Amino acid sequence: MQTGTRPLILVTNDDGIASLGLRAAVRSVWDLGEVFVIAPCLQQSGLGRSFPNGPASVEERLLEIDGKQVQAMCMDAAPAKVVRLALVSLMPRLPDLAISGINYGENLGSCVTVSGTIGAAIEAATFGIPSIAASLETDAQYHFATNAEVNFHAAAAFVHRLAKALLSSGMPAGADILKLEVPSDATEKTPWRTTRVSRQQYFVSNVSVNAQGKKGVSGYRVEIDHDTLEPDSDIQAVALDRVVSVSPMSIDLTAYSAMQSVTSMLERL
Repeated sequence: MQTGTRPLILVTNDDGIASLGLRAAVRSVWDLGEVFVIAPCLQQSGLGRSFPNGPASVEERLLEIDGKQVQAMCMDAAPAKVVRLALVSLMPRLPDLAISGINYGENLGSCVTVSGTIGAAIEAATFGIPSIAASLETDAQYHFATNAEVNFHAAAAFVHRLAKALLSSGMPAGADILKLEVPSDATEKTPWRTTRVSRQQYFVSNVSVNAQGKKGVSGYRVEIDHDTLEPDSDIQAVALDRVVSVSPMSIDLTAYSAMQSVTSMLERL
């Protein structure tokens, strides 16, 4: 952060500029610094960290939040691409913090890399920016919503607490992103817990068979294998124990515990 300047906070999402979750995220941090808001113009859930080819136009928008007119931008691009273009060409300087969310729907388990919410946070983290990816558990009917009336109050309170801590003390050593998951029935007093990202999928595809016997995929459902679920996982915390989950994530995807065994394998080949 430049001396004498207020913290600069990037707020983005994958649900689009019209999302009430985006407004909740802005509201949660506008007392902590200068807020720069940019998001996809339309719903972009499920695009992960993808970078579709082609130009991306930028539109200026005004968001009304608690009676205030907040300057914002939107782009016809995937969430990660929105973040990259904002960082390299639109923002006055690199932000001190990036917040992606608050997402309609939880991002749990190994499915997280599908999420545009996570993809946007990963993109910001690759620039060295401490990042929060925030999601609120909702019914599946709201997962592709933008302005459905969902109560983001508790989720916003946890975003505020995390953002204030990161701006004050920085990201915990070894982490690049904090993945925040808030149960649908949480209040500001709900306990929170440090968790790992489960290896389970959590969301699994529904497989359908047509009259000709051809299989296809139609939607998805939640599926939890209770026998193998890690007790310290994000799924356990949110879906079963109903507490807020904070998972530290790293952009370093190296499986360090496998380094020696891979070396041994290569030596035998």
